[in-house]
Amino acid sequence: MPEPRIVVGPEGIAAGVRALAAGGIIAFPTETVYGLGADAFNADAVARVFALKGRPSNNPLIVHVSGPEMARRVVADWPEPAQRLADAFWPGPLTLVLPKAPDLPDAVTASGPTVGVRCPDHPMALALIEAAATPIVGPSANPSGCLSPTTAEHVADAFPDADLPILDGGACRAGIESTVLDLTRQPARVLRPGVIGHEAIAAVLGGPVDSSEAEPAGQPADSPAASPGLLGPHYQPRTPVRLVQDARTDGIGPDEALLAWSLQSHPQGGVLIRMPADLAGFAAALYAKLHEADRLKAARIVIERPGPGADTASEAIRGAILERLSRAAGG
Repeated sequence: MPEPRIVVGPEGIAAGVRALAAGGIIAFPTETVYGLGADAFNADAVARVFALKGRPSNNPLIVHVSGPEMARRVVADWPEPAQRLADAFWPGPLTLVLPKAPDLPDAVTASGPTVGVRCPDHPMALALIEAAATPIVGPSANPSGCLSPTTAEHVADAFPDADLPILDGGACRAGIESTVLDLTRQPARVLRPGVIGHEAIAAVLGGPVDSSEAEPAGQPADSPAASPGLLGPHYQPRTPVRLVQDARTDGIGPDEALLAWSLQSHPQGGVLIRMPADLAGFAAALYAKLHEADRLKAARIVIERPGPGADTASEAIRGAILERLSRAAGG
């Protein structure tokens, strides 16, 4: 079987454009995680993304655009609040959920009436989208439910047998997936937390933002999800994960790999992987450190929950980290 091809710089962008134009799929970097890209208006290419990931058909995809002008091609309406949020946070890790354009393939939105759209804050991603001149779907470049990739090597490890051009843009800066905000509701509602918190969004909108649980109890299992990242297991390494509040006192075994920010050594002589104490650094390092721990084939991976933030912005990051950790540990 062919090996994934990792390509960099202008050669990578050119290879990505050729693949997209031919109806193929690629892996590309963003500031959050690496994504599996396909032309959002090519239904067959979108289907290939679902097939490669093993993604449930009722789990919608986020569409990546170069800015508000391209966003208008995939939405039926671009309201003034969307423009204000784009002015404040784009390019950046904020996905806006709006009514879908009629000609956008139903597969992109899991046959739902809305689409999530964002402008990534990564020079290679923006250059790719602009050169391809089309919106690009971009779910995380990993098998569905598994640990998200933040380097090109993570993607290559996830798909060792795929003929998949991988555009190498270095390590992802933010490290966790975007905040998803539903603008079809009043008040606007955070469907998935990210490094942009609801307080920052509310300050731009000049009104309240709902940050309560995204999926109401009793939603049918086969209905379209309101946002990516809500259905079933997510962000999970192969090694079982458990969370602890304090790595100094919570009984870590010698056969457990430990991810901790408060210790200099493993309390039982096992492997310690140091985590940054600052929350932005913790988020940026999280998936890469989990990939590192997963390669150790330990009995379990133990993760020390991050400490409290100093302000509302850092507390938003902490909340997003804890959501990812909860899902990595199986809920």
